[in-house]
Amino acid sequence: MTDKTLYERLGGASGIAAITEDIWANHVSNPLIKSRYVNSDPENVKRLVREMFGAGTGGPETYTGKDMLSAHTSMNISDQEFNAVIDDVLKALKSNGIGEQENNEVLAILWSMKGEIVGV
Repeated sequence: MTDKTLYERLGGASGIAAITEDIWANHVSNPLIKSRYVNSDPENVKRLVREMFGAGTGGPETYTGKDMLSAHTSMNISDQEFNAVIDDVLKALKSNGIGEQENNEVLAILWSMKGEIVGV
């Protein structure tokens, strides 16, 4: 076991920034979900993802966006879309050399939010 936070093991702010760039690239090229991002502001979305990822993994960031339920209400996100997002995140983690333990921890965090995202 390590004394380092998940945030530190993901590479801190710079590691999360790199992962976020890859998540964005994966999302906007994923045929299952890319239409969800057509009218979004890429820089704002990436900023919010960096904030959430940082704050949620033990970093010093403060998340300034809406809570998950408010952000996703009326979007009617399907299980298939949610799974596509998770696949894109795991792909980004892998491409950034993140280990299995960290992947599992991130996956657990993402799954914990499913009820506030899918079908609301």
